[in-house]
Parts: sequence; C-alpha cells; structure tokens
Amino acid sequence: MPSFSLVHWADVVAQKLAEKKRKHVLATAITPSGPIHVGNLREILTTEAVYRALKDIGIKAKLIYIGDTFDPLRKLYPFLPAHYEKYIGMPLSEIPCPCDKHENYATHFLEPFLESLREIGVKPEVYLAHELYKKGVYNDSIKIALDKSEKIREIIKKISQRDLPAGWMPFNILCKKCGRMDGEIKKYEYPMATYICKSCKYEGETDLREGGAGKLPWRVDWPARWKIFNVTFEAFGKDHAASGSSWDTGRVISKEIFEYEPPMPFVYEFIHLKGRGAMHGSTGIAVSAEEVLKIIPPEVLRFLFMKYEPNRHIEFDTGYGLFDLVDEYDRYEKIYFGIEEETTGTKDAKRVYELSQPYKKPSEFPKTIPYRHLAVVSQIGRNFDEVVEILGRKENLKKYDINRLKERYEKIVYWLRNYSPEEIKFKLYYEKPDIFLEEEERFFLSELKKKFEEIDWDAEKIHTVIHETSKKTGIKTKKAFETVYKIMLAKKNGPRAGYFLQSLGKNFVLKRVEEFI
Repeated sequence: MPSFSLVHWADVVAQKLAEKKRKHVLATAITPSGPIHVGNLREILTTEAVYRALKDIGIKAKLIYIGDTFDPLRKLYPFLPAHYEKYIGMPLSEIPCPCDKHENYATHFLEPFLESLREIGVKPEVYLAHELYKKGVYNDSIKIALDKSEKIREIIKKISQRDLPAGWMPFNILCKKCGRMDGEIKKYEYPMATYICKSCKYEGETDLREGGAGKLPWRVDWPARWKIFNVTFEAFGKDHAASGSSWDTGRVISKEIFEYEPPMPFVYEFIHLKGRGAMHGSTGIAVSAEEVLKIIPPEVLRFLFMKYEPNRHIEFDTGYGLFDLVDEYDRYEKIYFGIEEETTGTKDAKRVYELSQPYKKPSEFPKTIPYRHLAVVSQIGRNFDEVVEILGRKENLKKYDINRLKERYEKIVYWLRNYSPEEIKFKLYYEKPDIFLEEEERFFLSELKKKFEEIDWDAEKIHTVIHETSKKTGIKTKKAFETVYKIMLAKKNGPRAGYFLQSLGKNFVLKRVEEFI
C-alpha cells in the first residue's frame, strides 16, 4: 500500500482503474500543426500523473504518446509564410520543414515538444501516426470501418446530428496526383478503392493494403487506435466531451464497430493565457512548452498542473503571476520537508510536491531564494558569480543550493529580457549618476547616512530608517524614497527599497550617499 492517502485526484483515478484490471495503457496525443503550447501539457501531465499513481500502487502501466503527424494542414496559420498556402490539405509529415532543419513540418514542431517532455520527466512510448499508417498498423481497422461504413454513418448522424451524404465512406484517400488527403471514395471493393480528389479533381484507384493510402477521419481514427493499442485510459479536453462530440460517437463506434470497450475518459479544462483567453496555437494565443521552461523550472511547471483538479481552468500568467506560482511551489516544498505546517490552502501538499518532481525527489531541503528577490538581485549583479556573492551575505549557500540557484538565475534573466513588465526593470549605476538633487534631498541623505551607519544591514531596518529620517528632516516620505532611487538608478522608482539596499551592501550604499552630500 502507498504511504500517502488517496486524496490527490491522480491517486483517486488510479484506484478506480486498479479496481477494473491490473494492467493499463494510458494514451495521449497531439497534432503538431504548430507550436505545441503549455496548454497542451495539461493532457499529457494529467495522464502521466495517473500513470505514476498506478505504478505507486503496484499496477502495471504503459504511457504512450501518439503524434498525429498524418493529419492534413488545415489552413495557413498566422505563424506560417504565405507560400505554405500551397500545402493546405497535405499531411503534416509530407510538408517541408519551415526552418529546413527537421525531417518535415510535423517534426519541426514535435521535436522541441518531446524535448520539453523529457525535461519535465515525462517519458512515454512515442508513436507517429504517419509511420503507423505507412507500416499497415491501421489496415485491419480501415477494412472494418469501410465494411461497416453505413453503420458508422448512422452512428455519427444520430449522435452528432451531422447530415452525412448517402454513400459516405469513413476514409480519406491520399491523392496520388496532388498529395492532399482529399480523395473521396466513389467505389469500394476490398482491397481496391476508386476515388476522386476534391482538391484537384483527379480520379484514380488505390490499393488499401498499401501503407499510407489514406487516413480514417478523426471520429473513427480515435476509437480504432484504442483497440490497436489496448488503451484503457485517456484524458481529453472539454471540447471532445461536449454533447455529440468525438467522445460520444467514439465510444459507440468502439463498441459496435471495433468491438472494444472504450477507455476510462477523463475530461480536463483549458489553460488560459491571462488577459487573452484560452490557449490555441492556431490563433496565436499561446506560449510554447519549451518557451515556458525558459522562464520557470520544470518542477514548478509540473506543480501548476498537479496542484489543481483537472476540471478547473488555469490562468497562466507570464508577468507578475509567475512570482506567485514559484512562491507557492516553494511553500509546498517547505511543507514537504517539515519546515512549515500544512494549511487548508495547501491541500495534500506532500503528494502534490512528489508528483511535481520531474525525476527524483530532493534528498535534502534546498535553500530557496524568492523569485521576486532574485529578479532584483539578478539586475544588481553583473553576472552569476556576483549574484551568489550578494546572496551569500545573508544566506549560507552550499554547492547543492548554488546549482539550483544557477538554474533559477538563468530563467529569471530570460524572463526579465522577454516577459517582465517594464516597471520592474532597472539599471544600477555602479558609478555616480549625473543627476540633480535639491537641497532638502541632500540634507535628508546626510541624516540618512548617520542612521545607516548605526544599524544592522537588514531590509526591514533599512526601510524603517528611511521612514524615520524622512519625518525627522521634514521631507515627504514619497520624495525620500524617490531620492534613494535617483542616486542608485537615476529614476524615481525601483524595487522594494529595503531588500534592494540590503542587496547592494552597506559599504556600496554608504559610499553612494556620501557622493551626494
């Protein structure tokens, strides 16, 4: 039995699966028609969490990923050059790579995504649909579907209310002339099919026993692969679960056409990009998985999905919300190592933390520098060594801590360069800036220097002394803080003054103040 309670959603699902049978295949799939965004990760990480939970209770499980590389290009997406319009309708696997560095269009988007999966600790068995079709893996399913095409048409028409024409066949032929997946079967007598291409009007004949002759439409392809791979669990977005959608038709087709019990379904909500709506690669409202891993550590990205029930939508924020996400992960880490107590808002914290680790759990508590503070310090230090030196004044950093700090430092630097709001950015003047100060500002600084010389160099004490000195000298508090920022940054605002000045070091601050009085 596991050492954890069955409270986390992944463990609850795993237990239900375990009660049905002792061996499972969990499937996930994505069409690489464009950059595979972080929202797509919800499907994969939801499935992978259940996979881990099954293994934790001693159940045999296999995790598979199917890249839908044989799907046709639907349209000219905003990120594609205009000349790609000529490839619309062609299978993704047969379209040239946009950067000329990959085998084809599909692998151009798929390879960086699979690398992201490795980084977050997801290692499925990978299958590519165009290879499956070309190897003949789908051949039996194709014959079954065509032989029972009238029954499939009735199922789809009844459940989805789609008006399919008489004689409709559930198979799209790959046209031998134009290369588009647009051939419509006009005559079928296994193993031969006569077709007409809706794109180029070519009329031809194809042998269905040849691999890659065409592709089953999605509503039939999906249940066919359940049987091919013996799938017992699959998570999918709420669009597939809507009334009359592909799940509703798929489960019936699975039972009545392919004579296979459909897998346990698990519906998840979409990921929203804060302020812009649900993520969709085709609309440009998305951030790719590999891009997100440049701004937060892999364990924090996993945490985002492990913490929330899959039926809750998530607002992903590449701005200040990133600080809150990392801080929350750090709090769960402290609970796991017994540094803090679990509270109502940190439900099942230890299990969430375990499932958030890409590979193995840390053997000791890693010292954590808050992301907000690191964002400030990384702009003060001119390189990583200087950042370590600054933080080392207050923290006893071991080699283990420094290795983790370096990863976070590199990600926060990338975030500052590409995503951070402008107001958080600043430039520290290591030499005296050329600015003008009024007499009252200079007087304030002369009194502030005396106070600074007397106190321990602590953020809260620094902040308090600035307040007290502003009252004593009669300068408005707002102007007092502006004066401090001006002599350091040559502008009237900056990061929280106490932590900022603490990070600069007492000697640096006293020397700079002295230069202006």
